[in-house]
Amino acid sequence: MSDDMVDAPHQRYAPGRVGVPEAAARTGHTAEGGGHAEAVVLDVRELHEGRAGHASRAVHLPLSALAAGAPVPDAAQGAPLIVICRSGNRARQAAALLAERGADAVDVTGGMRDRADAGLPVVGAYGGDGSVS
Repeated sequence: MSDDMVDAPHQRYAPGRVGVPEAAARTGHTAEGGGHAEAVVLDVRELHEGRAGHASRAVHLPLSALAAGAPVPDAAQGAPLIVICRSGNRARQAAALLAERGADAVDVTGGMRDRADAGLPVVGAYGGDGSVS
């Protein structure tokens, strides 16, 4: 069995992981701003966390809703997904659920904490500076 496979309860594809720099490059988020977006940021934190601060243009779908069977929002349908949460744990779970559904999804190691530490903007609910909650 390769490192890309997990064995529970049957073998299936385990989604990849990317660091903040690669996630930023794929989604057009850079410290300088702008850039070409080939992927969509899917924020799987709870609503209050996303309101405190999120990546610009992020699409929100809490892990709790995804696990309950909620569909991926229209704004993220068919696009490669860069899944993010606060630290990376929920994003890893969400990326696995999405991969089981056939989505092209990877999670961001270190999550929004590492993203903010890298100097990338965190936007609040009303468009100003946000914080990672």
